[in-house]
Amino acid sequence: MSFDVKIPPMGESISSGILAKWHVKNGDTVKPEQPLFELETDKITSEGAAEASGVITLKVEAGAEVKIGQVVATIESTTGTVSTEKPAAAPAEAAPLAAAAPVSPAVRRLASETGVNPAEVAGSGKAGRVTKGDMLAAAEKPAPAAPTPTAPSPTPPAPIIAPKAGDRQTRRKLTPLRQKIAERLVSAQHQAALLTTFNEVDMSAVMALRAKHQEEFVKKYGFKLGFMSFFVKAVVHALREVPAINSLIEGDTLVQNHYYDIGVAVSTEKGLMVPVLRNCDTLAMPAIERAITDAAGRAREGKITLADLEGGVFTITNGGTFGSLLSTPIINPPQSAILGMHAINDRPVAVAGQVVIRPMMYIALTYDHRLVDGREAVTFLVKVKQEIEDPARLLLGL
Repeated sequence: MSFDVKIPPMGESISSGILAKWHVKNGDTVKPEQPLFELETDKITSEGAAEASGVITLKVEAGAEVKIGQVVATIESTTGTVSTEKPAAAPAEAAPLAAAAPVSPAVRRLASETGVNPAEVAGSGKAGRVTKGDMLAAAEKPAPAAPTPTAPSPTPPAPIIAPKAGDRQTRRKLTPLRQKIAERLVSAQHQAALLTTFNEVDMSAVMALRAKHQEEFVKKYGFKLGFMSFFVKAVVHALREVPAINSLIEGDTLVQNHYYDIGVAVSTEKGLMVPVLRNCDTLAMPAIERAITDAAGRAREGKITLADLEGGVFTITNGGTFGSLLSTPIINPPQSAILGMHAINDRPVAVAGQVVIRPMMYIALTYDHRLVDGREAVTFLVKVKQEIEDPARLLLGL
């Protein structure tokens, strides 16, 4: 039996993309849920997975433009016609065989994250299904020692495309995502009246709070407390105080938002992505930190969806991750403002008439002057500064 491998739907606004990479070779044997290819569109990069097991035949080369629904490969089943009769099994084998039953999305996700094959896990669920708890328990068990191969043959690394001797240039076509990023950045500069205002923040209090509670926080939640969650919470408080920044222009209409979905810029190999954290005004700090960690991980793994990138009212970007001291970020249309974080450096500052050394960060707010006046922009930035320098205000909602 033959199965078609098609480019899956990615959203109403996406009709095509670039098949950037094959994860398998022509003639390979594949298994269900095994990643087959990487698809780049002007909005997201995602993976296509096998829906059946068998030998794959590739019909499209890497780098080709493909349409949604196009057949890019076929999988020829190696098991022949599927029989509805199940072979008798010894009682001792009954549990492992039951793991071949359909698995839930949570089990599939854990399989990709841990490398544990659900087919090799004894299921404790109904009808022998493998549960999330079964997978977590299997992941904690040490893997059995594999026999040492007599003739190891490591997979060769992917070839590095380097210019030929004497070449002065290398040319390659821009990816759809990079083209879209360029288009949106130029559009933002042409259509909005951009202005940037700056301030600096003393990070001493936040750093001391993190250092004091980090170990206990990690034990309880399983991930570290970063700086970004403090800034997300501070931005929500500032948007409430300066609602003009939580608005946008649609034609000749001013639209005022009354919700707080905050975008957090994430740098990936394919370009900058801005997954959106929903309803940040209702989330506690641990929930915000978890949402940031999950969104950033999925963006870098190419597992982000179009829905994850839509609907944000404000964006935060952290150039300090790469050592940036100061910058003027560009807004993410149709939003009216963006906050830029930067590197934390020890600098001399005046405190109570004394010169002291403090860990300082420059912050920048770029805003659309058509909507936001200078007074409102400065008020917003000062509010963020106050919240970060006195993080107890974040917990008390002040």
